[in-house]
Amino acid sequence: MTAYDFSNTPLLKELDGFRVEFDAAKERADIVLSRPPMNIVSMRQRDQFRAVFEALDADDRVRVIVLRNDGENFSSGGNIAGFMEMTPEHVSELAVNIAAPERCRKPVIAQIRGYCFGVGFELSLACDFRIASETAQFALPEMRIGMIPGSGGSARLLHMIGIARTKDIVMRARRVPGKQAEEWGFVTQCVADTDLEKAVDALVEELRGFSPLAQRTIKTVLNRGQHTSVQGAIEIEGQAYGRLRSSADFKEGVASFHEKRKPVFTGQ
Repeated sequence: MTAYDFSNTPLLKELDGFRVEFDAAKERADIVLSRPPMNIVSMRQRDQFRAVFEALDADDRVRVIVLRNDGENFSSGGNIAGFMEMTPEHVSELAVNIAAPERCRKPVIAQIRGYCFGVGFELSLACDFRIASETAQFALPEMRIGMIPGSGGSARLLHMIGIARTKDIVMRARRVPGKQAEEWGFVTQCVADTDLEKAVDALVEELRGFSPLAQRTIKTVLNRGQHTSVQGAIEIEGQAYGRLRSSADFKEGVASFHEKRKPVFTGQ
């Protein structure tokens, strides 16, 4: 992998607490939290996350994005002192930056080991897939300092696992181990620590095999559909289906199926 070039984006000339790597052969970009051992997330870092995801989303060379960490812990959370330096208006909008993986049209995978607390947990919840090792622990510990989650964590958990389990995690500031997180449904897969990179690599390769256009479309359909009624979600799905009917990727998919060969998708 090589360092990704952000020289044309002033906000990203000096990345705060993370780096971005790019593997052209695998069409993969990695956002690597690099402030070990705890990978504490600064306020500036949150702003930069948004800009990085927007830049990678616009880059046709990138098919899949992986969010991972240096060291033993994904992230212990945010810089608590930084909250006291910001205005109420600023902190009330923190969720906008942390939602960047969700807004990104491409698949985003969070690769998690060790602590995944606070904003680190919230950032991972905004990703499409969470692959965790058995060392992973998840928590929204804000109640311990007289605060509540402010970057979308409780809201996303509520939609994923329901109100009873969300209250159990958030109102008790409880730590949930990786295996239980998988059982409760907010982790896609939990594997042995030594198998974490292998599992993520396999998922990246699997996702690269699908049509980029269909992938972007279904991510949008699902994200919009979860916030509406079943009938509304069906309408969103149907309209998107109709638009894809005339795509070159769909024609290629049908042709490859009948010709019993691997499809070559172009994202058109």
